[in-house]
Amino acid sequence: MSGADEPEEEAPPDKPLFWIGSSLDDLSGFPPEVKRVMGFALRQAQQGGKHVHAKPLKGQKGAGVLEVVADHDSDTYRGVYTVKFKGAVYVLHAFQKKSKSGIKTPKPDLDLVERRLKTAKEHYESWIAAQEQGDS
Repeated sequence: MSGADEPEEEAPPDKPLFWIGSSLDDLSGFPPEVKRVMGFALRQAQQGGKHVHAKPLKGQKGAGVLEVVADHDSDTYRGVYTVKFKGAVYVLHAFQKKSKSGIKTPKPDLDLVERRLKTAKEHYESWIAAQEQGDS
């Protein structure tokens, strides 16, 4: 039971958000309504949560790579990010799905996500090393 005299628990700080490749520029070109959905989903990820429309990206091992799908004016937009690395969120890809047949993510986009995931891992490892050097 919580009394009025008890201090409120502080929320943990947001995880930093890192953009890989052209993901920030690509997302910046989306319609405002789509940017709001994607931004809200990323903010939830930074706070340790998961957006209602965030689903594991098919074709990826494990649930650490998520995809948010937003529709606008009969177009479909996707944002792909990972929470695989402790204490950080990496945006890997943002794109407008061009294919009209099926919901499957096109192979070139999956390949790009895979390459950017490797880049994110390299960045994370050097970021953590720099953090640890700053602590000593």
